[in-house]
Amino acid sequence: MEKIFGLIGATVSHSFSKSYFDEKFFREGLRDYHYELFPLTKIQDIEKLLKENKSLSGLNVTLPYKEQVIKYLNEIDPKAKEIGAVNVIKIEKGKLKGYNTDSDAFFETIEKWLPKDKNFKALILGSGGSSKAVQQALSKLGISFKVVSRDKASGDYAYEEINANANEIEASNLIVNTTPLGMHPNESAMPPLSTEHITRDHYVYDLIYNPARTQFLQKAEIRGATIKNGLEMLHVQAEKSWTIWNK
Repeated sequence: MEKIFGLIGATVSHSFSKSYFDEKFFREGLRDYHYELFPLTKIQDIEKLLKENKSLSGLNVTLPYKEQVIKYLNEIDPKAKEIGAVNVIKIEKGKLKGYNTDSDAFFETIEKWLPKDKNFKALILGSGGSSKAVQQALSKLGISFKVVSRDKASGDYAYEEINANANEIEASNLIVNTTPLGMHPNESAMPPLSTEHITRDHYVYDLIYNPARTQFLQKAEIRGATIKNGLEMLHVQAEKSWTIWNK
């Protein structure tokens, strides 16, 4: 029986998800399973998508719909509800249940990456759905953090404030970019954080995986920081999606 899975978001053509799942289905001999990309101009278009694709069994959700999609669900997993964002949807008998695997995937990858002999204090760039998942993971790790946003009402600092506070940037030896700034095809963009205060003691994690080295990571690396992109997190998140769709 044909089963279709896919990715919804405002811009999905850059995603590695289709090739990842196409290869997985081929490797495991799942010839009737397909993964498609579904760009949505607005979240309301999900209703038309569901009506026209009766074989849909699961969806991944990317920017900017991780929070907006919640009102279209029949049920939400407690962890996703706590975070306030959904990036995986299981569709069964026409009912939609939302989950969040971003938090666990980020937790697993950063726990392996950060050295155990250092104490960390973090700045999280961005205040959307991905940011909320990162906040939950850092809380589990016991790492204190501040959120930087374009609008101070959405975080602890606006960018203008944090850029005027060199001591805070220097003391925050973990910086995580959860914004889409720098993602293909807008590769020249980057979060407006002053990188001149980043040092070789910093660890900089950008959730973007295309390109592999964003402008932000390049500038951090030039300053001597240890850097990481979001590709490993994508792989972990994809496998967790697959587990949800098959349980």
